[in-house]
Amino acid sequence: MEKNILNFAEDYLTDDQWLLEESDLKDQIERSEGFHVETQVNIEVKNFNFYYGDIHALKKVNMEIFENTVVGIIGPSGCGKSTFLRCFNRMNDSIANVRHSGDILIDRENILDKDQDVMALRKNVGMVFQKPNPFPMSIYDNIAYGMRINGVKNKTAIECKVEESLRDANLWDEVKDRLKKSAMSLSGGQQQRLCIARALAAEPRILLLDEPASALDPISTAKIEELIQKLKESYTILIVTHNMEQARRVTDFTAFFMMGNLVEYDLTGYIFEAPRKRITEYYVHGQIG
Repeated sequence: MEKNILNFAEDYLTDDQWLLEESDLKDQIERSEGFHVETQVNIEVKNFNFYYGDIHALKKVNMEIFENTVVGIIGPSGCGKSTFLRCFNRMNDSIANVRHSGDILIDRENILDKDQDVMALRKNVGMVFQKPNPFPMSIYDNIAYGMRINGVKNKTAIECKVEESLRDANLWDEVKDRLKKSAMSLSGGQQQRLCIARALAAEPRILLLDEPASALDPISTAKIEELIQKLKESYTILIVTHNMEQARRVTDFTAFFMMGNLVEYDLTGYIFEAPRKRITEYYVHGQIG
């Protein structure tokens, strides 16, 4: 019978039994370097804590993320997954009474510095949300809008970027003959790929995907997963998902969070087949939830 994950933690585990230890992280890095021998670390999270008022939402998180890989972020509802994801583009900044400590470095630059250009950061770190949110305008203008507000006036340049972004999102062939039609006329799966294309048009290096297929049918979900595999050739991707099979299919690394703690972070194969923490094994196999 499935156990409640909070009761399991309270009844069977103490902090020092399931928190990610420094030695665990070093071991993970050694094994992952053997897996991606030509890949560089481009994101580093160092002793990161995040608070909503007095609520300690993320606790001493340490992580290194390799470029051009897909990192899955899993864990029960309320464990801090989306909060963690939104730290990378500082979307949590707009929430009242939040604070943080520690560092998040992208290409060795601390994005949490007070003098960080947040708009430039968000151009470099694109985000796609759980539910498709196309602008109430044409398919074409959904992609072109960001370029226009950033001062791009050359029509040919805009047209080329619109086509390039839609091709990169595997959507061009489906919409090339109706670019002036409303984006709201697209199916849910097409709308989500349009949102991905819109993010790609800003030419980011990192993509944040917050349960991008949770509201989609199986066929649309398969297209999103296929797209993720294609995009990792050019982007580093972080994806929050509740779907364990999806995490196994599309990610290279998986981070398991619980109660604000990074319990385990490793190559996805190890997380699902040979996790070092008992609670990780129980969670990924659906024995607690």
